[in-house]
Amino acid sequence: MTGRKITIAAIGATAAGLLSMPASAQAPAPAAGQSSMLPAAASVASFYATHGKQGIWFRGGDQSAAAAQLVSILERAPFDGLATGPQVAAEVRAALSRAMSRQPADVMAAEQAMSAAWVQYVQAIKRPTPGMVYAIPVLGPQGTRADQILLTAAAAPSLDRHLATVSSVNPMYAQLRDTAWAQAQASGNMTPDPRLLANLERIRSIPSTGKFIVVDSGTQLMTMFENGRPVDSMKIVVGKTGYETPMIASIMYYIVYNPYWNAPDHLVRKIAQNYLSMGDKYLKSRGYQVMKDWTAASAVVPNDQVNWKAVASGKEQIRIRQKPQDDNSMGDLKFPFVNDLDIFLHDTPHKEYFGRANRYLSNGCVRLEDARRFGRWLLGTEPKPPGDDAEIQVQLPRGVPIYLTYTTAQARDGKLSYLPDAYGWDRRPAQLANAGK
Repeated sequence: MTGRKITIAAIGATAAGLLSMPASAQAPAPAAGQSSMLPAAASVASFYATHGKQGIWFRGGDQSAAAAQLVSILERAPFDGLATGPQVAAEVRAALSRAMSRQPADVMAAEQAMSAAWVQYVQAIKRPTPGMVYAIPVLGPQGTRADQILLTAAAAPSLDRHLATVSSVNPMYAQLRDTAWAQAQASGNMTPDPRLLANLERIRSIPSTGKFIVVDSGTQLMTMFENGRPVDSMKIVVGKTGYETPMIASIMYYIVYNPYWNAPDHLVRKIAQNYLSMGDKYLKSRGYQVMKDWTAASAVVPNDQVNWKAVASGKEQIRIRQKPQDDNSMGDLKFPFVNDLDIFLHDTPHKEYFGRANRYLSNGCVRLEDARRFGRWLLGTEPKPPGDDAEIQVQLPRGVPIYLTYTTAQARDGKLSYLPDAYGWDRRPAQLANAGK
């Protein structure tokens, strides 16, 4: 730890400052014999046994700002999905009141109570997002052990600013939650809307800083971020019902010029039916090729070696790809990223789709309104193919994290509203069951 000792002056200033707050700001007293901090208490006690009794919360000077910040965060915690937050806040207040006795046992109990409360809160806001595929493990929640949380707090130059930064999660998250919290305080209805909690769960894995991409199926928009702030956005086409675009956290390392398009199984059947009516000229005019397998080096299968009737009826499945050309469904650019679901972003020749309000039209992958503009942002230069060959891969200057999510909650002009829940994920029991725990 930092080596900062618990001081009597700090105890008095912290406890007195917090306990002098208006009664309206205080949470109700905890029930006798009941503690809401049991989940974190054992790991916190072990931390202090290992690292000694140097203080985090009573470490010299007036730390009442940090203590007040902690209590405020806990009182708001139901809007982070931690329903027991107000009760934990009351327990912190009670422990600080006892610490006014300046008895060593009471002082250490208050120190550990605040640490247990903070650990419990941070672990709550860093839970993995239900349904999110963390294709790159490092993009999942990090620093969730009690010792990691407390050592980071102990090393913070300003503890109250550290609490504020961590509890903000990211700008998207903070805007939604803080708007909902302000509305709740104004109305007196302190029960968070389950739809809000579902939305917050879906965006809490998004980072607060750096360069990254957010693909939002709920708003049908993609936003590019630099230094944690939005710098550009565009319309997108996303998965229709039954082919919903999944939630994925990954990293994009390269782009593809002149991509092939691999037809999905349900369209392969239609292609087979058209082949039976029009023959080879149908496939040739559209640049379709039958492939032996799904490998990158797959051989092309002659059309007369395919049982087209079996394919058309769905009894056999084959791979059909379309060569790069004007009507290729991939357009000129493809933007892959690591995942096992074969989901990627791509250009499209069908620009008319972006004039629609409802753009739930794809089979799961994401079509971009302006693929060249996106490529320019990724590369830092105009995206020009280095040749006419198919599937030319070009590395990005550095990998760019990408987050596919789904939001229906919006905060505008200090008010919260909800978009139509096209996927029904706001009502999904698995997500709502996790919210509020």
